[in-house]
Amino acid sequence: MPIIIPPDLPAADALQRENIFYYNTPRALSQDIRMLHILLLNLMPTKIATETQFVRLLGNTPLQVEVELMAFDSHTSKNTSQEHMLTFYKTFQMIRDRNFDGLIITGAPIEHLPFEQADYWDELCQIMEWSKSHVQSTLHICWGAQAALYYHYGIQKRQMPQKLFGVFEHEVTHKSSILFRGFDDVFHVPHSRHTETPRDAIAAEPKLKILAESERAGVYAASTNGGRQIFITGHSEYDTGTLEQEYLRDKRAGLPIEIPENYYPNDDDTRPPVNTWRSSANLLFSNWLNYFVYQAAPYDIQAITPIE
Repeated sequence: MPIIIPPDLPAADALQRENIFYYNTPRALSQDIRMLHILLLNLMPTKIATETQFVRLLGNTPLQVEVELMAFDSHTSKNTSQEHMLTFYKTFQMIRDRNFDGLIITGAPIEHLPFEQADYWDELCQIMEWSKSHVQSTLHICWGAQAALYYHYGIQKRQMPQKLFGVFEHEVTHKSSILFRGFDDVFHVPHSRHTETPRDAIAAEPKLKILAESERAGVYAASTNGGRQIFITGHSEYDTGTLEQEYLRDKRAGLPIEIPENYYPNDDDTRPPVNTWRSSANLLFSNWLNYFVYQAAPYDIQAITPIE
């Protein structure tokens, strides 16, 4: 089944080139089917690229999924045109009375700041609290995962000795996890961050379980029982060239940046990078949509029960 996106969303061109079937909203409404309603809170400055990355993954399942985009009332995007934001994005005030089958909170390039110094921290806290009673399952990504672990469980992030930058091997450590059903024994995930959430702090929280880890990158995935809240520390959604764009940007600016680990063939940055995480990324989002959204959400979306 196709993904449903607003008419004229820039991601549509990429989906068409990649043979990913999509509907616009008017056509989808003509079908007698209970579509899944997924809300994407996009905190990344590269709004259009991030939209495309997530829509691509959400569209690669048999389920009919409608994606809506949300931005903050309290923050104005500096890197995306206001026309795009006004056309495709809703504010929290516009959707706060509605329920959603799923919510994705993306990463944000502000990990150098204490959480409370983010100019949208208060509004993000309102949204995270709202998600406990209005969303069946919330998927938190990278900084979004760190922020949620801090807000919901008081687990603070910490600075790493050096930036974690590259593509790293991971293993499923909670072997019965259905979020990782069908995964290979070893799978790859891109990371790009200066901070981490300590493993011992996550393991000490009785409401959380660690699902997948990496010797080099630490905890990759944790969740509550039942998967109402899921925390992902890496960027499985990244395109093949996303790390390269960041690397070349900093290199051209003369900033200290190491070559991304395990990314270029033989660490030769004159050769095209190789994508080794695409299949696991698709499976991750497919499993989330199937097991924690579609099979868990009530048919009447208003009947979603609050998290205690």
